[in-house]
Amino acid sequence: MIRDNQKYLNRMHLVLDAVLTALAYMLAWWLRFESFFVKRDPNVGVLSMETYFRALYYLIPAYLLVYYFNGLYNSQRVSRSWEDFTNIVRANIAGFLGFFVVLYITRQGDFSRTMIFIFFGVNIVQLMVSRMTVRAVLRYFRKRGYNIKHVLLVGYSRAAESYIMRIDSNPQWGYDCVGVLDDQVPIGTAYHGVKVVGKIDELQDYLDRNDFDEITITLPLTSYDRLEELVAKCEKTGVHTKFIPDYTSLFPSNPYTEDIAGLPVISIRYVALTNTLNRAFKRVMDVVGAIFALIIFAIPMIVISILIKTTSKGPVIFKQERVGKHGKTFMMYKFRTMEVQDKTSEQGGWTTPGDPRVTKVGRVLRRTSLDETPQFINILLGHMSLVGPRPERPNFVEKFREEDQIPRYMVRLQVRPGLTGWAQINGYRGDTSIRKRIDYDIYYIENWSLKFDIKILFLTVFKGFINKNAY
Repeated sequence: MIRDNQKYLNRMHLVLDAVLTALAYMLAWWLRFESFFVKRDPNVGVLSMETYFRALYYLIPAYLLVYYFNGLYNSQRVSRSWEDFTNIVRANIAGFLGFFVVLYITRQGDFSRTMIFIFFGVNIVQLMVSRMTVRAVLRYFRKRGYNIKHVLLVGYSRAAESYIMRIDSNPQWGYDCVGVLDDQVPIGTAYHGVKVVGKIDELQDYLDRNDFDEITITLPLTSYDRLEELVAKCEKTGVHTKFIPDYTSLFPSNPYTEDIAGLPVISIRYVALTNTLNRAFKRVMDVVGAIFALIIFAIPMIVISILIKTTSKGPVIFKQERVGKHGKTFMMYKFRTMEVQDKTSEQGGWTTPGDPRVTKVGRVLRRTSLDETPQFINILLGHMSLVGPRPERPNFVEKFREEDQIPRYMVRLQVRPGLTGWAQINGYRGDTSIRKRIDYDIYYIENWSLKFDIKILFLTVFKGFINKNAY
């Protein structure tokens, strides 16, 4: 079972990392001093090989501690390769800086700094390759029925369905939901192949007769009075127990908790951008980014302006009222892509395939998102941000805020709207699911960081400009 093997996997990682770190260090020394493409200089490398290699006695334990504190020995079953890479880079930066601090304190002026730089790069590559190899091997075995984590769910709820759906969509995790215990849903009812196999009162019998790796409590809100009882039963058997609350529609995906004299308090909605420092950092990035973008797009914008002016009647810039942060309205700028029309027609709805109102130039601009470039002016004016939920027209805001199917629509107005966003990167632009778009917007708001913004901007360059939903 997994709980028996996990400690061996962790030990294997520990030994492998120690060996790889030592090899990376030795390779860095060889590349710096002994490789055929390095011109030897008698004045370089005055320290002996024994002195360099003696440092490994201290370096390896120190690096293993750094790896530990950066999460490299946490369970990687449901993490992504990108998270592995981030943790490895962060750990090596810490080790790299620590190495220099120790050399400064011990006054080792002759220790090759070039070798340390080489070690830094080689170690990151080696660790990443090893992690990817281990992932591939574990994935291979999981496909053949080994290294599987067998899970029993207690309680049928929205949380249970979400959990099952994610496990079904990620077979590489190696989870096997053996069934669900529930009192309300008939036995035999299945969701994504996982059946209700018994009643909640039968939990003790299932624990006695089976060797589960994990019990996951997914009770509906109406059954929370049984939570303490069920946790007690699970803990008596020593089985690993998890609890997935059935109010994820109310709480953020990464809840913010406070400690009030020992009492844990969970904020229903934590918005990182309510922090003054976070807002300041984001605003600086917006201003710098918008200025840089206006310089880059200056000539294309001039060409676009000439094309619009010479191919259709009307102004070059189209201004439309949109709703921004805290519900305040502003005039959003775009290159005009449609024939001039009255306000009633303009507010009628989204464009549709083959919409006759769209000009020939406008169709290209919409498809490539170049019609949005004047919004860099909105960003400089503080109406918008580089990244955030897309701004909507007032009439649609009023419509969506009243719909029960979109209960969290107004949460998106707690931050500045953006030129691009997490929803747009994931394909939800134009005439697409509002519910899905809001889910992505809320996720962005709850998980905001400068790193997340940079990731979205990076992805926009490669996949966000071409809009298949723009007509």
